Amino acid sequence: MSVLAVVAAFLVCWLTLDGLLRRRHVLPMDRPNARSLHATPTPRIGGLGIMAGIAAASAGLADAALLPVVLGAFALAAVSLLDDVRGLPVRVRFLTHFLAAVGCLHALGLTGWALLAGMLAVVWMTNLYNFMDGANGLAGGMAVIGFGALSVAAWLGNAPGLAVFCAAIAAAALAFLRFNFSPARVFMGDAGSIPLGFMAATLGILGTRQNVWPWLFPLLVFSPFIVDASVTLARRGLRGEKIWQAHRSHYYQRVVLLGASHRQLALAAYALMLTMAVLAFALLFLPQHAARLLILSAVTYLLIFLAIDFRWHQARNEL
Repeated sequence: MSVLAVVAAFLVCWLTLDGLLRRRHVLPMDRPNARSLHATPTPRIGGLGIMAGIAAASAGLADAALLPVVLGAFALAAVSLLDDVRGLPVRVRFLTHFLAAVGCLHALGLTGWALLAGMLAVVWMTNLYNFMDGANGLAGGMAVIGFGALSVAAWLGNAPGLAVFCAAIAAAALAFLRFNFSPARVFMGDAGSIPLGFMAATLGILGTRQNVWPWLFPLLVFSPFIVDASVTLARRGLRGEKIWQAHRSHYYQRVVLLGASHRQLALAAYALMLTMAVLAFALLFLPQHAARLLILSAVTYLLIFLAIDFRWHQARNEL
């Protein structure tokens, strides 16, 4: 049953997107603007395929603890799809993010200050995943590697329901990559990135509460997105910029603006994601070296960011 659920997630996502793209003329399009990294209008319905695949896999899940995560993710996917098609006010989108986070975490047993801290973490992860969905293959690759790592850890931690569900998410994202890896035929859209960010946070919390992994494990696994988005927005805030406005100052965006192709960026990002996943598993098996592993990961990010900043300022001085 577990293998069938994962295979179903992959096939349903693939067939859904293949069918939708045959009707390209009626699909909502992501049109290029001054803050985009793409040059041609592209359908933004990839999230429909991913969520359809996850729905197919969820039908046979017997782990009741996953139900709040599933319900919250699909509620956010529905609201985000409406936003993709018609556009919604920012306050409406954020309200649904907070309500989904509170409802899910309360159902998972969080109360008091833990509920407040968890809510803020889930809402931040929900949105930063959307912020980082701006280059071909990037968000899909993070889903494959990130949820794949959670699946392996859950299997090792004797949590089969959680392992299968995470594997199904990774499988659906892998099918999506068939259409999104450069040159992309479809974008994920908010209907995919928003629920993926939500599930990354809530499944990480669920696994922590079930003692499947320490809380640092999912944080390190998804750190390629968490660190880029957090550092970028902190820097924008310190410069007095409006952090909620669209921009092209994320580090991954700078790499493309400096001349790298979307394919080159994706492959480099996958290498970083895999490296952080390996460090996360090292932390899982060697908790006594947690401080050293965290320092190593921090130094890795610092060196990458310094290299990009140096090249960025060098390019600007050459203009």
